[in-house]
Amino acid sequence: MENYFQCGRYRLPLREGERPLVMGVLNATPDSFSDGGQYLALESALSRAEQMIAEGVDIIDIGGETTRPGAKMLPLEQELQRVMPLVYALRDCGKPLSIDTYKPQVMREALAAGADMINDINGFRAEGAVDAVKGSDCGLCVMHMQNQPQNMQDDPHYADMVDEVTGFLRERVAVLQAADVSRSRICIDPGFGFGKTLSHNLALLKGIASMQEALDLPLLAGMSRKSMLGAITGQPVEKRLAASLAAALVATANGARILRVHDVAETIDALAVWQAAMR
Repeated sequence: MENYFQCGRYRLPLREGERPLVMGVLNATPDSFSDGGQYLALESALSRAEQMIAEGVDIIDIGGETTRPGAKMLPLEQELQRVMPLVYALRDCGKPLSIDTYKPQVMREALAAGADMINDINGFRAEGAVDAVKGSDCGLCVMHMQNQPQNMQDDPHYADMVDEVTGFLRERVAVLQAADVSRSRICIDPGFGFGKTLSHNLALLKGIASMQEALDLPLLAGMSRKSMLGAITGQPVEKRLAASLAAALVATANGARILRVHDVAETIDALAVWQAAMR
């Protein structure tokens, strides 16, 4: 595995024994499961981004469309209206900007405007998605999802959870490499909560090291505030901070190199304690 992640204008270190990179979530959506509507107004979103930067975030992940279970597809123009003002406003903020989208046209426009990374829940399977990203230096997050957000939680099933997810990610990485995308630009995401039951998610959490080793690529873990944590603790989404921190530390202990989180300051503090203790 490379000791850095090439993320557009930024080369982010991935050193053994150092804390994972922290990707902060910035939802420009009215209906996100975790903070719907809170940062829909541009001024509020920019204020939240500035707060995350002050807290030490490594990557800012901007999303214009909710992908929670049962969510309907957002029209292209609406997604662009939510995402593009943030890209223009934040492109010189000193942190890499990731765009959480599966639409090739959003990828193209965001990269042209200065985004540094594309985080695709669909694993760059949409027609034109690979073409949209292959000619740049942008970082790419390839995620596994069974079915689509509208029906992914209807009845998810696998013969061998970790093996099937690893196989899917391997195939998508091969497609990107065949398009001359450097491995230093790619990270993988097993897709916690995307077409998985609680037992599936726990199997993936335990399997982080084996997936990362099998593919020799940095793994991004995104469990912050998700329903898997609610299923374990019985807590509603607004009371899942402790569970989110626990999940982040377990993922880190199992080798995850990037953590996608809502609570940046708290996660960085928890990682600092973990790091000091492990040293």
